[in-house]
Amino acid sequence: MATRLNPYLSFRNNAREAMEFYKDVFGGELNVSTFADFHASQDPSEDNLVMHAQLDSPSGLTLMGSDTPARMDYTPGNTFSVSLSGDDEAELRGYWEKLSDGGTVTMPLEKAIWGDAFGMCTDKFGIPWLVNIAGPKQ
Repeated sequence: MATRLNPYLSFRNNAREAMEFYKDVFGGELNVSTFADFHASQDPSEDNLVMHAQLDSPSGLTLMGSDTPARMDYTPGNTFSVSLSGDDEAELRGYWEKLSDGGTVTMPLEKAIWGDAFGMCTDKFGIPWLVNIAGPKQ
């Protein structure tokens, strides 16, 4: 699998509605996982919030998004990240090291509850990045 670069949009509590709208706009396949799907809620009211949604359009566009739990900062206008994902661990760790150097690591690049390695950082220019390295295939 090649490494992909795509936008990652954040919403407060309407990611499902927004991603279904984008599916109507761009077509394609939409996959949605909730916080409850991964037993990741810290509050039962978060269970049905979208932890991760991915829309893959027939023309090759990929758009990702999620809800932002109340305990996390949500400032409209700053509700995007850039996502790098793939299975080339050396390539993606190299990007991670360079992007996080001089920036702020908000979540270390380590094994996540869904089995992949995942990390979040903001580079020295204030751009938020998500890096996901696909885990071994089951």
